[in-house]
Amino acid sequence: MGIYQAEDLQTFVSQVLQKLDVQKEDAKVVAEGLIRANLEGLDSHGISRLVVYAARLQDKRINNHPDINIKMIAPSAILVDGDNGLGHVVAFRGLKEGIEVAKEQGLAAVSIHSSNHFGTASYFCQLASQEGMIFFACTNSPPGIAPWGGTKAFFGTNPLAFGFPAKDRTPVIIDMSTSTVARGKIILAAKQEMLIPDGWALDQHGNMTNDPNEALQGTILPTGGAKGAALALAVEILAGVLTGAAISPNVKNIYDEKLVGGADVGHFFLLLDSKVYKESTAYENRLNYLLNLMKGIPTSSSDKPIRYPGERREKERKTRNHKGIELAESIYNELEQLGDELGVMFPSSCEAMLKKKI
Repeated sequence: MGIYQAEDLQTFVSQVLQKLDVQKEDAKVVAEGLIRANLEGLDSHGISRLVVYAARLQDKRINNHPDINIKMIAPSAILVDGDNGLGHVVAFRGLKEGIEVAKEQGLAAVSIHSSNHFGTASYFCQLASQEGMIFFACTNSPPGIAPWGGTKAFFGTNPLAFGFPAKDRTPVIIDMSTSTVARGKIILAAKQEMLIPDGWALDQHGNMTNDPNEALQGTILPTGGAKGAALALAVEILAGVLTGAAISPNVKNIYDEKLVGGADVGHFFLLLDSKVYKESTAYENRLNYLLNLMKGIPTSSSDKPIRYPGERREKERKTRNHKGIELAESIYNELEQLGDELGVMFPSSCEAMLKKKI
């Protein structure tokens, strides 16, 4: 186990991807998205994903030079064919186009197909907030949870996210899976040979399990029971049906070594230009008023103030930016091996650098 500077890890990710013939600007987007997840404490969606991305680029099951096609299908509606590119890259291109359209039209809907895992939806919420966009994002994913009452994985964990830019404060960012826990956390637990808590998942026989490998063969429980399963369906309609991407059990898993062809993941974005609402309804001032009212509610513990979604992420980002990002030994070993194979040196840990200085 070691602690590493975010900037060093980001450089490593970018160099690895460029060695795999990913364009420099595209590699930068993926590197930033992955390390941002680590900085915010979402390690399941961070640099640990690089190894499988690299494997799929190497075996040509993810396109390192996608010909991303962006088409306007209505004045405020955009359809994106990701050509099986890296999910971060495809989503970033779609978001960039959506921002431009929303600035002109006041709003934009972006439907994306033929993509892959795009990391955390919160990353795109942050990018949209920087441009003053109120943002909604959702994506489908490989089968992970059963329909309510079912025993076989059908829907993906199908996360959805909201981003609200706020005046002179951290944006409000709500990023949640429709399952009790993100599948990535179970994948990470399996890599680290750790047990998972009760209530996360069932094995393939429908029994509660603490074994992450059994959970990956079975089903993850939906958050809030039937409500979570209903949300998963809604996301599937937006990200799968509406976009023209693969639907539910047809979405492929990039961790599957027998994967043939692209995963065909779908994403759906909705952007509203907050400037329109700033002028008509005083959006910024009213949002600040709401947040201040919420924070003024009496708390159950004096040392635990009320925080709105997005504040914890930002606090963790600042802490890890200063103290570094801790990587488990299993993750470090995988990354170092990947670097050795491609001729990219994995960075030294903060402890190692300190010893050199001494």
